[in-house]
Amino acid sequence: MTSDVQNSKPRVVVAMSGGVDSSVAAYLLAREGYDVVGVTMRLWVGDDEDITPDHQGCCSIEDIEDARMVCQTLGVPHYVINVEREFREHVMDYFVAEYAAGRTPHPCIACNDRIKFDFLMRRAQMLDAQFVATGHYARVVRDETTGERSLLKGVDDGKDQSYVLYGLTAELLDHVLFPVGWYSKSEIRELAREADLHLADKQDSQDICFIPKGDYREFLQKRLDPHPGELVHMDGRILGEHKGIEYFTVGQRRGLGIKPTNPVSEPLFVTWVDPESRRVYLGPEEALYQRYVHVSAANYVGGSAPQGPVQVTAKIRYTGLDAPATLESHTDGSATLTFDEPQRAAAPGQAAVFFQGDRVLGGGVVEATTAPAV
Repeated sequence: MTSDVQNSKPRVVVAMSGGVDSSVAAYLLAREGYDVVGVTMRLWVGDDEDITPDHQGCCSIEDIEDARMVCQTLGVPHYVINVEREFREHVMDYFVAEYAAGRTPHPCIACNDRIKFDFLMRRAQMLDAQFVATGHYARVVRDETTGERSLLKGVDDGKDQSYVLYGLTAELLDHVLFPVGWYSKSEIRELAREADLHLADKQDSQDICFIPKGDYREFLQKRLDPHPGELVHMDGRILGEHKGIEYFTVGQRRGLGIKPTNPVSEPLFVTWVDPESRRVYLGPEEALYQRYVHVSAANYVGGSAPQGPVQVTAKIRYTGLDAPATLESHTDGSATLTFDEPQRAAAPGQAAVFFQGDRVLGGGVVEATTAPAV
């Protein structure tokens, strides 16, 4: 297998966030001889009170200026595209709707699927570009015998972002580049210094870009009209009342709001959120573990689902670890993961991603599989 970075000069649109990773992606491709066009997507601009001095998200005016300065240093054109309407519809509104339904969304996956590798790809075609590139820590490789491309994890295990890219298709893999995925983070910063980029030591983004304060509950309060409901122990006891299911996720321990008149002898965790009854069920930590995880809307990067049960490793959250499992695909587009060892807190709405070695086989959306035992 070989990298898709070749010594030719097709045009590539680089999605530039104003961070070091996307900036070095542009530098590496320009160095390899690609005809680079930098594009910064104006996704969201918050109110002044939303921005704090220690904000580590993206999308600020300063980020756009950083991207422009990098393109100036590299001698490549830079454009800003306003995609606020699309971002609000496909990412922010989705985020709010999922929490309102008692689920736990992953907005970066929605952004990749609907904005970076859909909207931006169409804009790239208008610029006569053959490729779109980003600063994701992942790799695309091509089998020299078959010509087929695969999505692999980034070489830096601590920065690997292949989890949020499981929605890519075989067709898209022919037109995407992830040049930084072949390097460690420290090497990327050294490359930025080598290129004399002013942001070589710029801090990485950490917050959800449209929640710069990092408090998603405050964000939801401005956009939802929560309705109270009951806090219920798995044994049927009513432990109190909550202000809204939007503020709970499976596995949560803090901020449960249990009444002092209902003391319990063991730590409790959210084990189930029922949007119909608006009940939030609580139980001991051992109740969070399960071997079977049902997955909807499964996507397979190679284009087709595997035949029969296959051995994989899988992770059910971005910060989780790969765990051995058996994957079985179903004709309705869903799939079942049977883990060798029970996994903790599979939260509906999150992604379950399947791997075979370093290769991303695919992924889907975690769905609730077990009802509370009351």
